[in-house]
Amino acid sequence: MHSVLINAFLSSSPDYERLFESLSWSSESWPDKERIEALTAFIEGLGPALAESDTAPFTAAKRRCIQDQIESVIVTRCLPLLWRISAESGGGARCRETTAAVCRLVSACVPLCDEAVPGRMALSVLPALQSEEDSPGPGRLSAEVASEVMAALIPSLSADEQLTLTTLSSALSCIKTLPDALISKITVRLLMTLLNSSRGARLKTIVRSVLDDLCSWHASHRTPVVAERALLCLTALSGHLLTPNSVPSASSASPCEHDPRLSLQFWRIVQDGLTHRDSVPRKRALYLLKRCVALSEEEGLDCPPSPSVEGKYETLFKWAPNKSKLLREFWEDYALVMETLEENQIHVVRPVLNRIDTLIQTTVDDSQGQGLFHPSWLLCVYQRMFHSENKSLMREGVCHLLELRVLQQPAFALAFSQFIVGPFMDVLSESSLFHRSIGQSVGDCPELAAKLQVFMATFFSSLPQEQRGRVLLQLIEQLGCKHWCAVPLLFISQAISKLPPSPLLGIEGLTALREVLRCTMITHQIQLRGAAQCFLLNSALCLTDVSAVTLDDVFSFLMHFRADESLCRGSHIWNQLCAWLSENEGNFKPRAVDSISTGAATKKETVRGYVQGEIYTYLQVPASTGKSEVMLPDFREADKLARAVLLCVDMENSQLGSEIGNTVESLLSPLLDTLNRVSTNIYLPLRKSDKSLQLMLRLLQLGKIPRCQGAGEERVADPLQEFVLRRLCGELQEVNGKSPSSSVSQHALALIQIFKYQSLSRNFMNPFGGLIIQRCLFFHYQVPSVAKQVVRAVAMASLATVCGLMEQEVTDMRSETISVLKLVTDYFYSPLSSSLHSQTLLGNFNKRLLKPQAVDCSSALLQDWGRIAANFMRDQWICLSFLIKATATAEVSKVPETLRAALSCSVEALALLPSDLVLPVLTFMKTTLPQVRHSLTQSEALCVEAVRLSWELVQGLNTNAHDFWPALRGFISMAFDHKLLEMTHTQALTFKATLKQIVIELKELSQSKSGVFGVLVQHCCQTWLPTDRGSSDQTDTGFSSVFSHVNILAEACVYGPVFRRDQRLPLEVSVALAEVFTVEPLLVSSSDNRDDQLPRTCVLAFLSHLDPSNLQHQKLIEELVMALLKKDNDISKSKVRYYSNSLQHRVKNRAWQTVLLLLPKLREEFVTTLLNRVFEAGFCSNQASVKYLIEWMMILILVHYPQHMDSFWACFSMDHEKTKTSICTFLSVLVHFSVFIPNLEDKAAQLRKALDIILQWCFNHNFSVRLYALLALKRVWGLAQDWTGQEVVGLEGLAAVINACLNQAEAMQSTGNANKNWIRIQEHFFFGAFHPIRDYSVETIFYTFPSLSELADEEWILPWKFEKPLCFSASPSCPLRNAAPDLSQLQPGDWIQQDKSEQDKEERWAEVQKKITPWRLEIQEQEPELQLVPPQRAVRMGKLHGSLLVVASLIDKSTNLGGLCRTCEIFGASALVLDSLRHVSDKHFQSLSVSSELWLPLLEVKPVELTDFLQVKKNEGYCIVGVEQTANSRSLQDYQFPEKTLLLLGNEREGIPANLLQMLDVCVEIPQQGVIRSLNVHVSAALLIWEYTRQHLTSVDHGDFFLR
Repeated sequence: MHSVLINAFLSSSPDYERLFESLSWSSESWPDKERIEALTAFIEGLGPALAESDTAPFTAAKRRCIQDQIESVIVTRCLPLLWRISAESGGGARCRETTAAVCRLVSACVPLCDEAVPGRMALSVLPALQSEEDSPGPGRLSAEVASEVMAALIPSLSADEQLTLTTLSSALSCIKTLPDALISKITVRLLMTLLNSSRGARLKTIVRSVLDDLCSWHASHRTPVVAERALLCLTALSGHLLTPNSVPSASSASPCEHDPRLSLQFWRIVQDGLTHRDSVPRKRALYLLKRCVALSEEEGLDCPPSPSVEGKYETLFKWAPNKSKLLREFWEDYALVMETLEENQIHVVRPVLNRIDTLIQTTVDDSQGQGLFHPSWLLCVYQRMFHSENKSLMREGVCHLLELRVLQQPAFALAFSQFIVGPFMDVLSESSLFHRSIGQSVGDCPELAAKLQVFMATFFSSLPQEQRGRVLLQLIEQLGCKHWCAVPLLFISQAISKLPPSPLLGIEGLTALREVLRCTMITHQIQLRGAAQCFLLNSALCLTDVSAVTLDDVFSFLMHFRADESLCRGSHIWNQLCAWLSENEGNFKPRAVDSISTGAATKKETVRGYVQGEIYTYLQVPASTGKSEVMLPDFREADKLARAVLLCVDMENSQLGSEIGNTVESLLSPLLDTLNRVSTNIYLPLRKSDKSLQLMLRLLQLGKIPRCQGAGEERVADPLQEFVLRRLCGELQEVNGKSPSSSVSQHALALIQIFKYQSLSRNFMNPFGGLIIQRCLFFHYQVPSVAKQVVRAVAMASLATVCGLMEQEVTDMRSETISVLKLVTDYFYSPLSSSLHSQTLLGNFNKRLLKPQAVDCSSALLQDWGRIAANFMRDQWICLSFLIKATATAEVSKVPETLRAALSCSVEALALLPSDLVLPVLTFMKTTLPQVRHSLTQSEALCVEAVRLSWELVQGLNTNAHDFWPALRGFISMAFDHKLLEMTHTQALTFKATLKQIVIELKELSQSKSGVFGVLVQHCCQTWLPTDRGSSDQTDTGFSSVFSHVNILAEACVYGPVFRRDQRLPLEVSVALAEVFTVEPLLVSSSDNRDDQLPRTCVLAFLSHLDPSNLQHQKLIEELVMALLKKDNDISKSKVRYYSNSLQHRVKNRAWQTVLLLLPKLREEFVTTLLNRVFEAGFCSNQASVKYLIEWMMILILVHYPQHMDSFWACFSMDHEKTKTSICTFLSVLVHFSVFIPNLEDKAAQLRKALDIILQWCFNHNFSVRLYALLALKRVWGLAQDWTGQEVVGLEGLAAVINACLNQAEAMQSTGNANKNWIRIQEHFFFGAFHPIRDYSVETIFYTFPSLSELADEEWILPWKFEKPLCFSASPSCPLRNAAPDLSQLQPGDWIQQDKSEQDKEERWAEVQKKITPWRLEIQEQEPELQLVPPQRAVRMGKLHGSLLVVASLIDKSTNLGGLCRTCEIFGASALVLDSLRHVSDKHFQSLSVSSELWLPLLEVKPVELTDFLQVKKNEGYCIVGVEQTANSRSLQDYQFPEKTLLLLGNEREGIPANLLQMLDVCVEIPQQGVIRSLNVHVSAALLIWEYTRQHLTSVDHGDFFLR
């Protein structure tokens, strides 16, 4: 139409100039698209007329004029408009449409212009392709617009080969530099247009250029971004790159260079794409691989074409026509594996993992022949698994690689070596891989860790000998190059330590291990860090080439092992180190010494010779210059030498069996001589004396050497002590305003540390000590200069050290010491005011140092002044906490007014001191608070403030493990002191309420920090522990305080937080380490007992010490039992979902365990009152483990108190509609009728009663009830048949009925699972091996029963744990361990019902389908995400949910519910409501739901509860929509769903009941054309759910909600 009109118009000879003018636009305006299209159509119509021919209507001049006007359109109209479009920020539809129209106009104009015009325009546009500006300035085109213009120009540039290549170069360049959003546009518009416009040789040139450029770019910059962009280009150009017959024959003169299959770098790009983190590059890479395989099979030619090509480069892809079938099957399996790995669920991936074995075996078989399959393709599979978002799939890949037997072959081990030290080590840094596997218990070594040890040993043994050291060094360097979590680093270190001994590491290896110690594990937990240090040190001992390292290298390396964590003298690893040094002595690399001759330099060096030489060098210092030393010598030098000395001593002692004292004295002779002269030789250089003291201090710290016997002690002790005190006092007296104060503080504080370790003399308070106190503590300065403040700080530190030693009874309390301490006490407690009418204020508490001015001191001292001032105040409280406890000096501090003033000062100190320095204040308050309790009415507010502020400071230390635990223990011992606990309820109500609130907060804190609550419980149980069990004294005030805190005991009995898997891992590993180091005691780190079972074991051990004959004890037991039963009852009545192994389940189980343990201690009268509560608990819905404990409780009560049998029989006549199956609990008790019938009086009557009741329940409609009743009938009837005589009179009439019932039960052969269940219930441990009387023990209650009852293994308490905190008081009525072995021989889970059929088992070689129904076998352990609630799982998987709530409580067919569940999950419904969650376990439900219930929240609402439920939802703003045909129904196609919609579905037969129709806000019906007028409820629901989804979720940009 347009062309006809244009031609007709042009044939009328119009005025072309006016026509151009009318169709054009001004350069400043923005024309609409129609005007541009009209001008384009006009110029296209001029094309035939402008052609040079005899019939052309234009003259040459006219033609030239029109061409000039067309060129003017390009220059004056198109380019300015394109500039304006480029300057628009954000673009938009208008810009995109206008750009396309202008480019069509340009493509129409260019062919009609002069031949030079396209070239000139292209040269002006190409620079814009290099621009990275989002909004270029005036006169500049954006890269996006420039690419569109160039695409329009390229067809006109085909004749200019040079310009075409320039355009190609620019396009390739901009692919490397432009943003990701523009790359695909550039590729499609430029490269594809260039290729489509080229033919023949030029096309081959362009293809070769593109391939070479991309490959060289990837070779020089092998990054994920480069691989992603290269794959984008290669995939877009695959139609030109991968064409048939591109591989030449062997006779060709030159190979086809543009065939990518011959390029090594091309295949590296593909492999990088297969392992890319983004799914799009992975998909492109797999596409290219498939194209190459398909092309190779189609051509049927060798690739590479000749052996010469193959030998020239490494070949990653090969094809041989004679192996076509093998190759096709290999690559088909390979593609299948890579495609399946894109799935997120392990049950979809696992069936194809057997194909990996096939690939590996094919590669192994081929490696011995033609080598068609390169091993690097297998690495791509593993790396893809390692990058999976699903941790289960990641773990599966790691385990598969660890079990890879092919790595036993040297060639494959070497090929995999760089992968092992690279990606494999990266994935091992994931902590979740080391969780326990299915079937493992707490304390077992994780399965992956055990496999890793075997793998490492096998892998390094398989490597060529010359490569092992290099690979091991790379692996260790990988450990030190980034921060590792504690658990992975620990197990990798353990695996390295298990390598066979071999000289693999030199000095570089020790350096790499040092980096791991220095950088990687500094933030790890102390126990895990210490264990890792032990493993790494053991690795160094086994793998170091001693001929390549010097002794100095070894001892420098040992400096990085902490003595308090791993390398402690006397530990197993220390002894190993001594043995290693002894074994290799003389084999170490000699040190090169310049001053010694060549022959001497190569002389073998012994450890003793090394140590003696180092001591000699260490003590050589320059002569004293007379100037004061500013800094102490470097402590690391002394640390290294001290450790070397001690190792040498222990090594020689183990060799010779000589005494340590003689060895030490002979080795340290130069040091002892120096120390002997420090107090007499005034010319001894000060630095030499400092270094000598520093070395001695480090020896004492590290060595813990027994006191030397003989002359050595006497020769060193007195001079050393005299020098220390003289030096200290001298330094303090000589300080003046010009002295370096930092030097004084460092010297003095280092010197006084000698006191802590040097116990050779006990008279520390000699005249020198008195001088320190008198001159430095009581001297008042007119102007407190910096130097004199430092003096006071050092003096206070000295005094605090001495007080600490006296408190530890290191030094004696002699008369002169007491007099000095009294002087100090008077100083601290001197009142600020002498007024007798005002409260006494203590003037010398909390003395502070004034911050100096910057001009008065060095910058270093100014920076540290805050810490110096804080330490000064901390040291005051160390002294005060000792003085208030010292009996000889505490009189002045026990005056009530003084005590209150001191307590007030301590509260002030808590506010002033940093949190990590408050421990001495808490110690002081521990003594003060109990002393003010008698006057608590006057100072209660002060005490409350002290306790509350102390607790807040302890909480502030939560993240500081080093200071938190000492502060917590100090706080608890202070706030819960036994004297404070003794206060009654009527005393200090606010203070008691504060303590109770702190108990609650302590328990809350323990939910996130293990061990917190255990500290409190252990302290309280120790406080309340009865001292004399046989005493009948009822006035034990210490024990009576427990009645005010029964809540602590009750909480401890049921304590045990449920941690996430990531929180449990370090705790489980710690337990596993305890098991490892029990056999191999490497670890020397001492850590607090942070076992979460500690509170329970403590309180249970405490309860075992209670005497039932003591009225106080009996009262406590009864109160505790009632508190525990209340907790159980509260949980039973709550509306919280009660899952297996949930916190509610565990609390109920712990409560009944404790009540069962206390049963022998209960009075008969109390049991009578307790009985109804026990029976009532039996009618509640309980998990299996709780049910067994309640049944056991009933049995024991009836055994010991048979008079309650009538109450038990009455339970069978109660009407419990809500829990009809709970009668099984009481039937289970009757299974053990033989246990308590001997104690019954009228045995025959009781037997008849039992049989009558059981027979009634044998005909119940519920299968479970019938099953339990039949088992009880079998046991009771067997008991009756064993009896003879008058006692069984009257049972003959029941014999026929009973035998018929039992015969029917035994004949259950054709009733499906009924026979299996009948056999299993008889083999059940509770009805088989278990005996209620014989097996009553702590072990059975707390370990055996939980392990056999499907309780999580965190609930299993091993018997030995009861013996640790407080020794458990076992008795004949309640032994600790079970003497009978029957129960202990059962394995956990032996009796658990597992209905497995053959089709449930995994078929290793099963065919893989696109749709796989997920199986249930172990799915909870395979999917860590399944332990999250459904919304969290959905977020983890990147899914979104709407606000649609689907209520299906009226539907009763499992098939419909299963399909509905699947539909709701797919379309993102917020939840699905069912009448019962039992549907989820139905096999028909599962067959249609295909695991969707795992990702969709499910709610349970009974049909009778629907009215209330719908009303609640109405109140929440939901619109209730029913699927029903009524007179006022709305058509589905016309109805607009509100966002918050509740969709109520009717019953399959009856629809929505009439009583619910009025609850509906609207009824929606589906338009129908058929006759039946009824759809399946699932189909109807699916239509409405999709319509809701279409209206709400697809109205925004939520592509995930479209069906794919």
